[in-house]
Amino acid sequence: MTSTTAPDLSPEPGPGPGPAPTSDAARTGTAMGVAGMATVQLGSALAVPMFAHLGVLGTAGLRVTWAGLLLLILVRPRRRDFAGRDLAACAVLGVATAGMMVFFALAISRIPLGTASALEFLGPLAVSLFGPGRSRLRWTAAAAAGVVLLTEPWHGGVDLLGVAYALGAAACWGTYILLTQRVGDRVTGLSGLAVSLPVAAVAAMLVAAPTLGEVHWRPALIVLGLAVLNPVIPFALEFLALRRLTASSFGTLMSLEPAMALLVGLLVLHQIPGPGPALGVALVVTAGMGATRTGARVEVEHMATSAAVEPPTPPDTERAA
Repeated sequence: MTSTTAPDLSPEPGPGPGPAPTSDAARTGTAMGVAGMATVQLGSALAVPMFAHLGVLGTAGLRVTWAGLLLLILVRPRRRDFAGRDLAACAVLGVATAGMMVFFALAISRIPLGTASALEFLGPLAVSLFGPGRSRLRWTAAAAAGVVLLTEPWHGGVDLLGVAYALGAAACWGTYILLTQRVGDRVTGLSGLAVSLPVAAVAAMLVAAPTLGEVHWRPALIVLGLAVLNPVIPFALEFLALRRLTASSFGTLMSLEPAMALLVGLLVLHQIPGPGPALGVALVVTAGMGATRTGARVEVEHMATSAAVEPPTPPDTERAA
């Protein structure tokens, strides 16, 4: 479960820039975005008990494999829809997706879900913060303060390996965002996703296969259900939400995901955060919302919109030029 600044945090961008969405469309898109975030975090939380049966890598690898197979069957991408460089971009995107999901699974096996999600969100936040502007410095400072509160180094009890895994997932998510936008600009619909996820499945299983013993049908079917929860359903919901929301609105909405993870971790895994980590998540969420609202991608969209409404040059004038 894709711009160099303030990116569209989704697997597939929506259609080209246009007028602001209507209130009904905005409400529907917001509901889809929230539902997507909820399924991502619920799927992650429900995967934790499977670690004891399949191992962390085995659970992550099987989940990505099921997701890749499902999308390949449902979307059925055609070779003629891809240029050679598009396929290469999809392949690299698949590797980034595998890294994102495997590292995050390793992280939540060692640290609370809310903490892991907030640390992972530093990836897209870093991409959003890249660019000029003094206002970005305060969002960077807020995010840095949030990380300190999340890890509480003064207690000395933080699982450094779990934090490292979460930061690895963050790096993969940032790469995923940049590549998804490139693929989404060149490949229509979900075809790019239907190619990248099978590649992700192969990459994840190369890592997971040595850790898997005999896989019985019951755990395999449970992981199939987890794959539907995350990433199949949220990727589809995010794609549909972007048909109804502007990129800036969707990016701001996605900034709430660490808070959603904190809530799901509390309700499903009974992970009760202390005041420090809770404040840390709040700071990361605030930094994400601020960076998205002040990001340069809104300016790019404005320029694209202006170009879109400019009347085309008559053919005769073009030939004369």
